[in-house]
Amino acid sequence: MTRQLEIEIPITEIGPVCIGQVEDTVAATGCTVLISKEGMPAGLDVRGGGPASRESELLKPLAAANAIHAIVLAGGSAFGLGAAGGVMDYLEEQGIGYDTGFARVPLVVQSDIYDLSVGKSDIRPDAAMGYEAARRALESPDYRDGN
Repeated sequence: MTRQLEIEIPITEIGPVCIGQVEDTVAATGCTVLISKEGMPAGLDVRGGGPASRESELLKPLAAANAIHAIVLAGGSAFGLGAAGGVMDYLEEQGIGYDTGFARVPLVVQSDIYDLSVGKSDIRPDAAMGYEAARRALESPDYRDGN
């Protein structure tokens, strides 16, 4: 019998990445934001027939940008994709983003899970939740496992 070696690296040891989280425990949903001020390379593996995602094209090898500034992982299915807008607003305020020569554009990708059947289906991550998670990531990192 062949035995596989399992190596687990805690997400908090991936650096320099700041992690912030906001959740609504009553609605059983929330969002986690991973931020790299200088940008980070990332890849993509899409699974399932209905991926709720935003800016996934940025993660393809031939994309113009070679790094992204934030990853948003949220609930709410496709309804939760608005959380990335709040992350972009916060990062823009902090001067973080891809310099286009005219503006700094934060490159934020997002992927959401379907959690509408878990808590309250009419409460989902939104721009305010994304903004707060991004703020926490940079000002008071608070990684916790969520749903």
